[in-house]
Amino acid sequence: MEIDRLDGRTPNQLRPLACSRNVLNRAHGSASWCQGDTKVLVAVYGPKAGTKKNENPEKACIEIIWKPKTGQSGKLEREYEMILKRTLQSICILTLNPNTTTSVIIQLLPCAINAACAALVDAGIPLKHLAVAICCCLAESGYVVLDPSKLEEQKMKAFAYLVFPNSVLSILPEEQLQVGGEPVEHGIITSVTQGAMSVDDYLHCLERGRAATAKMSAFLRKSLQPQLPVDSSKAGTSRQCNTVIFNAVPIVDYKKLTLNKGLLDK
Repeated sequence: MEIDRLDGRTPNQLRPLACSRNVLNRAHGSASWCQGDTKVLVAVYGPKAGTKKNENPEKACIEIIWKPKTGQSGKLEREYEMILKRTLQSICILTLNPNTTTSVIIQLLPCAINAACAALVDAGIPLKHLAVAICCCLAESGYVVLDPSKLEEQKMKAFAYLVFPNSVLSILPEEQLQVGGEPVEHGIITSVTQGAMSVDDYLHCLERGRAATAKMSAFLRKSLQPQLPVDSSKAGTSRQCNTVIFNAVPIVDYKKLTLNKGLLDK
C-alpha cells in the first residue's frame, strides 16, 4: 500500500515547477525558482576583480552569500554556503576568468541549486553543464517520497538532498557509460543526508531521485532557452523576464528504467 500524501500526489510526483530569469535589474544575472509554495530568488554579481582573500591567478572564485529569511546567519547557513560553493564550482568553467570573483546571493535548499544554475546562465557565466537538485525523503513505512512539502518533511525519518548533472547520462545505468572502452563518471555532484537510513534505503533514494531529474532536466533546459525580444529595435537595451511554468505531473515511472533492477523491484 502506497503512502498517502496530504496534497494528493503520488510518492514520485513533484510539485508544479516555475522558473523566471532576469527578475532583478541591478544584478548581472538573476532567477527565481518555484516548486509549489517554495520560492527561491538568486542574484549573481560578476565576474568582478578578485579580492586579496579570493585571489587566484589560475582560476576564478565562486562566493556564496546565504541570506536566511529572518535573523543572522549561523552555523547552518555556513554549511549551506559550503555545499553550494562546492556544487557550483564543480559545474563552472573557472579557468576562463582567472583572478575574478562571482558572488551568488541565495536562499533555500534544494531549490537554491536549481535557481542558482538559472541565475548563472542569465549572468553569462560559462558552465561545464547544468545541475538539477531534488529532495528524497524516507517515510517510517520505508517508502521513498520525492519533493516533500514542509508538512511532509516533519513526518519523515530521513532525507537525502541530491544534485545530478543535467545530462541524459544521469539517467542511464552505469554499465553503459563508456567512451572508448573507458567508464565515464556521471554519478552525482552533491549528496547531503539527514537522519538515519540504511545503505539500501540510500541507494533507493539515489535511483528514485536520478529517475525524477530526467523530467526536471528537460524543464530546466526549456526554461533557459534564449528568447528573442518582442520588439527587435529594443534588443540590447533591455532584457525580457522569461518565465516557464511546468504543471505537476507524475515523474517517469522509475520501474520502467533499467536502473539496478534489484533495488527497484524491492
